Amino acid sequence: MSGEQADAIEKEGIRPDVFLLIHVPDELLIERVVGRRSDPETGEIYHLTFKPPPPEIAARLDQRSDDTEEKARNRLRTYHANVDAVVDYYREQLVEIDGTKSMDLVFSAISAAIDSAVYMLLEDT
Repeated sequence: MSGEQADAIEKEGIRPDVFLLIHVPDELLIERVVGRRSDPETGEIYHLTFKPPPPEIAARLDQRSDDTEEKARNRLRTYHANVDAVVDYYREQLVEIDGTKSMDLVFSAISAAIDSAVYMLLEDT
């Protein structure tokens, strides 16, 4: 999302109740993307390092065509070029989350932020 997209959304009368910014260093994001694989038979997602597949299915796993280091770095350049404008737009709704923690802890932090936003909405009605 860019500042222009945030402005267009705002002009349509849409404003998020919570804006989650999940911080993860670029190199860790690259590692996560490049190691991701999917099982075409089950749809299950694996990671060669963080969630290795069972050996008997490893040969059939697919890597998405855009899960390369080059394409991930291009996506990150776009992200870094736009994130500050979007954060400035939604600073009042901003909740920052450490995305380097375990999946369970990140999920809990996201859930808590959403639950808090819902609670605030219910209090206002």
